[in-house]
Amino acid sequence: MTKTQIETFKLTNQEKEDKIEAEKERIKEGGSEKYRNRAKEQGKLLVRERLALLLDPGSFREEGLLAEALKSDLAADAMVTGIGKINGRKVAFLAADPTVKAGSWGAKSVEKMIRIQELAMKLKIPMIYMLDSAGGRITDQIRIFPGRRHSGKIFYNQVKMSGMVPQICINFGPSPAGSAYIPAFSDLVIMVDKKASAYLGSTRMVEMVIGEKTTMEEMGGARMHCTTSGLGDVLAKDDEDAIEIIKQYLSYMPQNYKHTPELVEAISPKPGRSIKEIIPEDMNRPYDMHELIDRVIDEGSWFEVKKLFAPELIVGFSRIGGRVVGIVANQPKVKGGTLFVDTADKGARFVTLCNAYNIPLLFLSDVPGYMVGTSVERKGIIRHGAKFITAVSEATVPKLTVIVRKTYGAGLYAMCGPAYDPEKVIALPSASIAIMGPEAAINAVYYNKIQELPESERPAFIQKMREEYSEDINIYALGSELIIDEVIQYDQLREETIVHFDYYESKDITFGEKKCPVHPV
Repeated sequence: MTKTQIETFKLTNQEKEDKIEAEKERIKEGGSEKYRNRAKEQGKLLVRERLALLLDPGSFREEGLLAEALKSDLAADAMVTGIGKINGRKVAFLAADPTVKAGSWGAKSVEKMIRIQELAMKLKIPMIYMLDSAGGRITDQIRIFPGRRHSGKIFYNQVKMSGMVPQICINFGPSPAGSAYIPAFSDLVIMVDKKASAYLGSTRMVEMVIGEKTTMEEMGGARMHCTTSGLGDVLAKDDEDAIEIIKQYLSYMPQNYKHTPELVEAISPKPGRSIKEIIPEDMNRPYDMHELIDRVIDEGSWFEVKKLFAPELIVGFSRIGGRVVGIVANQPKVKGGTLFVDTADKGARFVTLCNAYNIPLLFLSDVPGYMVGTSVERKGIIRHGAKFITAVSEATVPKLTVIVRKTYGAGLYAMCGPAYDPEKVIALPSASIAIMGPEAAINAVYYNKIQELPESERPAFIQKMREEYSEDINIYALGSELIIDEVIQYDQLREETIVHFDYYESKDITFGEKKCPVHPV
């Protein structure tokens, strides 16, 4: 026994109770006053202030508060874990305390993280990761890194939990090395601008190993990850904003894969121009698809995911007639809505997320197809494009496809065309479907013929061929062939969407019988 343990053993029960309560209060303060003040100077909330904002009052139940209690400088071993409620819903959480050893992981904090994940799986409740950490303690590496219940088990558990319960990660501060994989395995990653970071090697390590001089913001900052790498899904202004985003996101999610999101009272869409006015007559003229989305969804219900990453594709959650619906929409005002490598990854990830948690999908298609050329081919546009098509194929939730305007090439496949088992393919009067647009098609088919004609005769011939081609891809002709199921008027889109998703809610389909698919990478 230590001297402290011997002294405690001699105390009366009342003295023990008082001592335990005093110790608990000391631990709850976190690190030293110096580090608590530093966090405040950085504009950060302390870990328990973050939890107080996140959880319903009185719902917080902590696990493992006394971890490393005999070491005065390791309050809760720098990790607060437990269960609580958010708007009445049970959740599990782990939250790093950066005022204690910079929030680094020790043997007890890793064990606490694993235990709370295991509890979340048993209870089938959402798991929230709140990161602000220096990563694993090098001095403790033999106790936290290589073993069966060491840090690797955290990521193993995340993979096991994937699609079972929602996993949400907030990066309030740094998340280096191994800890950077927690956001990588999470469903949604919220990063606080100018404070959060994630990286495998620090700037000093990078300079030492490969000779590159860089800054933390350039290499692993929140904005970089939300715009370029795609690791971040939502960029938050500050700690308070990040916590509010978690609450919003959870309102679209069920507790687990066995449930469906809550149906609430419908709200009328945001007023504005009609859909007919929004969509230009010219197939190549850009417009903002967000404006069309506003005419379809309940006002104020839009939650966009990866807004800053691959913006030529819009993905996000909404409510339509009170029902949670995931929307996948091309954005004609950005690169014409063309699909690139990052676009495909973004779309595939979102479709898979919706499918995991029983969220129906609405596809709003206005796409010229996948990008072509040497650059994208070398980046793997074919295999990345296959990811998107795979996700759409495997999605067994109700799927409704709307051909808004042009839908060309394999863009039709990625946007859940007729072959990909949508419950219905609806076309607006402005719609067309083709392997490629009239301009490219005529040039491809009649190039030699055009070159043989006198220059004065070429424009008339090209125009005539384009008109004939346009007749072949006329949406009414496609309806006649049952390629599309229905052509509706512009002002019917919201009503038809509400009605069809209501009819489709009982859909129950398993996508093939197998051990596991072999996905494109």
